[in-house]
Amino acid sequence: MSSKQFSKPKPGGARLLAYDLITQVNRGGAYANLRLPELLDNSDLELRDRAFATELAYGTLRMQGKHDYAISKNADRPFSELDEKIVDLLRLGIHQIFEMRVPIHAAVGETVEVARAVAGESKASYVNAILRSISTDLEIYERLEKDESISNLEKLAILHSHPTWIISAYYDQLKDWDAVIELLKVNNVPVAPHIIAWPGKSTVAEILEVGGTKLALGTFSVLSDHLPNEYPAIKDKRAGIQDMGSQLISETFFATRTSNAKEWLDLCAGPGGKAALLNNLLAQSDEAYEFLANEPSEHRAELVARVVPRSKIVSNDGRNFESFGKKFDRILIDAPCSGLGALRRRPEARWRRTLGDLKELLPLQRELIDSAYEMLNPGGIIAFATCSPLLAETKGQVLDAQYRHKDLMLLDISQFSPAGNVGVNDDGTLQLWTHIEGSDSMFMALLQKSK
Repeated sequence: MSSKQFSKPKPGGARLLAYDLITQVNRGGAYANLRLPELLDNSDLELRDRAFATELAYGTLRMQGKHDYAISKNADRPFSELDEKIVDLLRLGIHQIFEMRVPIHAAVGETVEVARAVAGESKASYVNAILRSISTDLEIYERLEKDESISNLEKLAILHSHPTWIISAYYDQLKDWDAVIELLKVNNVPVAPHIIAWPGKSTVAEILEVGGTKLALGTFSVLSDHLPNEYPAIKDKRAGIQDMGSQLISETFFATRTSNAKEWLDLCAGPGGKAALLNNLLAQSDEAYEFLANEPSEHRAELVARVVPRSKIVSNDGRNFESFGKKFDRILIDAPCSGLGALRRRPEARWRRTLGDLKELLPLQRELIDSAYEMLNPGGIIAFATCSPLLAETKGQVLDAQYRHKDLMLLDISQFSPAGNVGVNDDGTLQLWTHIEGSDSMFMALLQKSK
C-alpha cells in the first residue's frame, strides 16, 4: 500500500462542488440552474474557483455523452455495469482532459482526490487507472471520425454529445447537416445571461452603465458581462434575467394591442419572464388594460409572484376554461414543451427528454389551445409559443388548431415584431434559431379568431 492510501483525501473545493452538482443532477433529479446557486451560496469558494466549478460542472453535464464513449472504450467491463459514482467521477476527469485548459497530471490527480473523498480508496484507484489510460489516448475522437463502421448520425451524437433523436429532429426542420452541426456546437457553448430592463422600472442605459452589450433582439435586452447581483436594477427587482428570444415573444404579442382589446391573459405564466414583461408594457401603455397571469403549479406561481403583483395571479387548470369565469381579448400560451430550444442554458435537459415525453406534451398543448379558444372573444388573438424547434410542437400544433377551429386565422408576425421579419417563416410564424439569431430557439404563432 502506498503512503497516499493512509493519508486523508484533499479534494479541491471547486472540483468537489462540481462533482456534488453532477451527481445530484444525474442521480437525484436536481436541476443544475437551481441547485448550483444554492451550492455556491453554501460554499466559501473564491470568485475564480466559483467560475471554475461552474464551467466544469455545466460542461461535464453537457458533454457527458461524448465522455461516456471514452469511458466505454477504456473500461474493463460494460458501461452499464460501472458504479454510478465512478461514472460521474470519470466524466469529471475526462472533461478536464479534453475540454478545459487543465494539465493532464492535474486533471487526473485532482479528480482522484475527489474520488478518494466521495467513493473510497478502491474506487479511486480504478478511476486513476481509467483516467491514466484515457490520457495516453488523446486521438480517440479523431479515430472515431474516421471509423467507417459507425454511422454519421452516431458520430455526431458522440462528438457533439446530443441524443440521436434530437439531432434527427433538428434536421427535420433545418434540412441541412452543416446547419445542424453548427447548432449542435452552439448548444455546447456557455452563454452569459441576457438581462431585461423592465419598462417603467429601469432602462437599457442604466444596465449598460454597469456593463454589458445591447442585444440584437428585444428592445430592453442586454448581454451581461457581470454577475447578475452586481446590477443594482436586478438586485432591486427593477430588471430580470430573460433570454432575448423570450423577450421578443412578449414584445411582439404586446404589439397586437388595440384600444378595444382590454383583457389579457398569460395562460401558463410560470416562471414569470414573459408575464413580467407583458405586465410592465401594459402598465406603461396609454390605454387601461387588465392583465391576468395564470400558473397552476404552486411553486411556479411563487416565482411569478416575484415579478408580477400577486393580485394579478391566479392558479387554475389552464385546460378548464370555465374556471376563469370570463372572456379575454388576448391570450398567451407559453406552452409546456420539450425545451429543446434552450439546451445551452439547461445542460441536463438533453439527457432527460425522450420522444416518449411528447405523448404527454402534445395532447396537453392541444387542450390548452382549445381552452384558450373557448375563452377568446371574437376578433381576439392567441399567441402560441414554445421553446422548441420540433415540428410536432410548433407548426404541427398550429395546423391542428386551425383544423379543429376553422375560424382561427394565422397572422403574419413580421407585421408586429420589433425585429421585423427576423426569424419569420413563409407562413408568418416565428422560429428563432440559436445558431442564427443567438437566442433560444423559440417558436410563436399568432392566431386570430374571426369577429
